[in-house]
Amino acid sequence: MARDLVADRLAVERRREAARARTPLQLAWRQLTRYKLALAGGAVLVVLYVTMLIAEFLAPYPLDFSDRSLYYAPPVGVHFVDAQGRWHLRPFVYAYRAVDPSLPAYAADTSRAYDIHFLVHGAPYRLLWLIPTDLHLLGVTPPARLFLLGSDQFGRDLLSRMLYGSRVSLMIGVLVVLVTFPIGMLLGGIAGYYGGVIDNLTMRAVEVLAAFPSFYLFLTLASVLPPTLSGGARLFMLSAVFSLVGWGGLARVIRGLVLSIREMEFVLAARAAGLRDLKVILRHVLPSTSSYVIVAATLTIPGAILGESGLSFLGLGIQEPSTSWGLLLAQAQSVDVLTQFPWLLYPGLAIVVAILAFNFLGDGVRDALDPRQRSV
Repeated sequence: MARDLVADRLAVERRREAARARTPLQLAWRQLTRYKLALAGGAVLVVLYVTMLIAEFLAPYPLDFSDRSLYYAPPVGVHFVDAQGRWHLRPFVYAYRAVDPSLPAYAADTSRAYDIHFLVHGAPYRLLWLIPTDLHLLGVTPPARLFLLGSDQFGRDLLSRMLYGSRVSLMIGVLVVLVTFPIGMLLGGIAGYYGGVIDNLTMRAVEVLAAFPSFYLFLTLASVLPPTLSGGARLFMLSAVFSLVGWGGLARVIRGLVLSIREMEFVLAARAAGLRDLKVILRHVLPSTSSYVIVAATLTIPGAILGESGLSFLGLGIQEPSTSWGLLLAQAQSVDVLTQFPWLLYPGLAIVVAILAFNFLGDGVRDALDPRQRSV
């Protein structure tokens, strides 16, 4: 019994020594690996962002492709066994056959199978915006169409448009963080470090900004954007709108953190060494808020995604011929459309998956960076 107690104590001491030997980043990663939902969320986000980067390669059709004879076509079925019961080495699809174009209603024309080809040549594009190529992952010979998620009211492939739309819906959150966080951190850090008049002026500006209802301020600012803006320019303008509204809350929290950090020994030592105030703030004070900033970033991006989706759904965000998940979801506003063409809800499912992945990852990172949550 005594030997077991001694062995347990030695094991605990060894774990504590190993923990002390690890860096804070290593300890945080070790803690993060214990949260399976956070790891799953991170893996989903990696897949989503890699998919976004190579959207042209993965999309069966270009963004502007449409087949007006196949509007509201249902998702095409992928088969290995044909109507005669014969197995095929390649997956194949059947062409659509219009049963009643006025409804619309379609059926599979089983008289001929069309093989799905991999790494096919099609519309030219620039992979990663740099490498000119015309290679696409999937393709099928016309008149068959590879509408894996169905088509919209103009006969455009929903899967291709979701892949292109992911660039807007996923990038806007990153752009908002890149603009909002430097402004909020710098102004909040200066206000908390100096206090006095600077603190009062900065916080009064934040309170004035917070006095306006965010949703209506979004609508007002987004409605004044010129309708002739290109898709890329509109994305950056929307990011600026969200950043203008969102920096105040971050600045207030950073200010509260800096009020306590500025009295710590390492900050006082830096000031005693004669460093300029701005260098003390940037090199010593603001880095001490990094754990909160990382968590806040993972929780800010979903808000920007939802904001853009809401504005595009209302017709004030991304405009045709560009696309985003919110704009695609705007086609499903009618109950009649939803009951007849439920595949138009797939963009909404993509939004839900992305938001949940960010929230799971954010919760896991928050707990991993909290020293009180760590165990030896």
